[in-house]
Amino acid sequence: MGHFLLKQWFLIGIAGASVLAYFFPEWGDTLNKYGFFSVGIFLAFFITGLYLETRSIFRQVQEFRAPVAAACSSLILYPLLAWLMALPVLPYEFVIGVCIIGVGPVTVSSGTIMTAIARGNVPLSLCICILTSFLAIFTIPLMLNILLSIGGKIELPVLKMVGGLILKVLVPIILGQIVRPFIKSVIQRINSPLSVFQSCIIILIIFRAVSSSADNLNQAGTAMISIIVFMTFLHFFMLFINYGIANLLKLERPSITAFTIHTSQKTLTVTYIVWAGYFAHDYPMAFIPAIICQLIQMTVGTFVAEFFRKRALLQQ
Repeated sequence: MGHFLLKQWFLIGIAGASVLAYFFPEWGDTLNKYGFFSVGIFLAFFITGLYLETRSIFRQVQEFRAPVAAACSSLILYPLLAWLMALPVLPYEFVIGVCIIGVGPVTVSSGTIMTAIARGNVPLSLCICILTSFLAIFTIPLMLNILLSIGGKIELPVLKMVGGLILKVLVPIILGQIVRPFIKSVIQRINSPLSVFQSCIIILIIFRAVSSSADNLNQAGTAMISIIVFMTFLHFFMLFINYGIANLLKLERPSITAFTIHTSQKTLTVTYIVWAGYFAHDYPMAFIPAIICQLIQMTVGTFVAEFFRKRALLQQ
């Protein structure tokens, strides 16, 4: 029992943070007042910069088909399909949330870890992460404006969003890359604690999101079931789509694994920045799809990684 709890500590942490935030929403305001969330997000992206091994990634850039296809799938195809499928079946506030998580870049640590477990191409996984993270700064405002302004409901300040994302996402990653050569040996020794810290930041973000929308959660009712079912279907659908794209590109098995797993995952941190900055006041429940998405991709991703790992072992 203890081993199971230790292995699943992240999912248990998310559940515990959600419960605490629901019953004690004022704690979220207190943490926000003292800048915990801003500092945590900065450190999360700074650590991302420390992680990135640029040499192995540059080698993947030479085979540009896979990273470019992954960027197109993650930043254009994913949000477009998510919007088209969500619009007729979900309340509009959840549609906004689906679009916000859909336009975000791929996740960093979990996607790479699952790719490694699955015996996939880790450098390609990191390359996909860097490319989508950089491009997303410019595609997020444009895609959200396109998807959410249809019908004249929402218009977003594109340039302001681009500037904010550069400051909050790109700058700390660049700083992490600058510092990396000086503490590279130290990073290798504390790799596990850094990964745990990043996961704790995600739990903190979920705590803030739930505390902000605690008063509205009771009103969601059966819509919560709808969003859980929808996000589960969407994740499996994108896994299938990305697996098909990887095979159409005629990638090798490790690259198919990396492409399928990592391109199908989304980061919660960038999603939170967009939601908190431009949607939290008018659409407090719009972050719920992102939370559900995080839970689903973590649980499903574990089984998918194990599936690819077994296939890799059989082919050896």
